[in-house]
Amino acid sequence: MSKPKSITIVDVAREAGVSTATVSNVLNRRNVPLSEDIIRRVEAAADRLGYRRNAMAASLSRQRTNELGLLLPSFGGYFGGFAEACEREAHERGYHLSVFSGSNDPELERRHLDRLLQRRVDGLICHGLAMSPEATREIVRDGTPMVLFNAWSWPEDIAVGTVNLDFKSGVEEAVHRLYERGCRSIFYVGQHKPNTSDPPRYEGFLQGIAGLPGPVTHAYVRADASDFRVTVGRLLQLAGDSRPFGIICFDDLLAFAMMYAGIASGLRVPEQMMVVGMNNHYMTRYSHPTITSMDIPYKDQAELTVRWLISAIDDKPDEWVLERSGGRSRVDIPVKLLMRGSTGDS
Repeated sequence: MSKPKSITIVDVAREAGVSTATVSNVLNRRNVPLSEDIIRRVEAAADRLGYRRNAMAASLSRQRTNELGLLLPSFGGYFGGFAEACEREAHERGYHLSVFSGSNDPELERRHLDRLLQRRVDGLICHGLAMSPEATREIVRDGTPMVLFNAWSWPEDIAVGTVNLDFKSGVEEAVHRLYERGCRSIFYVGQHKPNTSDPPRYEGFLQGIAGLPGPVTHAYVRADASDFRVTVGRLLQLAGDSRPFGIICFDDLLAFAMMYAGIASGLRVPEQMMVVGMNNHYMTRYSHPTITSMDIPYKDQAELTVRWLISAIDDKPDEWVLERSGGRSRVDIPVKLLMRGSTGDS
């Protein structure tokens, strides 16, 4: 005779139509705001299924697993490089890193959340675009410490720390470099869809424009992804007879597309149009001309993120982290502007 299947909180969550975090909060009587209806649904589902809380398993689940979770919006570009750097840092400190990608899919986000709660990771690293603040609060309420990275608009109380790349200062410097190279029309080109990573970049753009010694024509222009030559046409209208004009793009892929759309429109780079990207993608070093971009300090960002998280897990101060953070809950790591052919540099 086969052994009867054990009922788990995953089964209860499915029966009640709620998340596993909610089931855990109800059955463990945690001090978390829950409606009476939710509590009744969970308790009724547990009764129907014959769920019995396993006290020994619950005790074991609270012990160290030496596993960290990393939530990314995708695996491409910068995110893959950051994941590799975090994996090395975690390994050096005796931890295994499990990486998940949300891919802007709410259902996939929920499945990742349930899986993380089932596996009881010791700590979580989350990108600002990988999951909603509401969803991650379920993990935090479950007692799992979290460090955010590149989460500029998130509330500070949701994580033990936030480690952002300082694109704001990088863009500000790029504006000044373009001005020094003769650009009297400078534009910020954003993605065709709104992105929460965009505001700090544009804020740096405006700050750079405000600090220039003379007047320039400037604007925020959203890229037309159906035909980037349309965007180039818009920039030409704004720039008028001003040559060269400069553009600072949201990232390197957009910079690459805009540069070649400009060339296809008959513009010479950098003589008539100068281009700046953002993530130092490998193609920026091999395109013709090469593209000015911003170097990403992967190791520095990953080390601070992982060590900050482990210090929270151990509930023990890390002197290096304290020195880097200066006692603040958010750290902005500088990026380095790499001048190349698209701005007239060798």
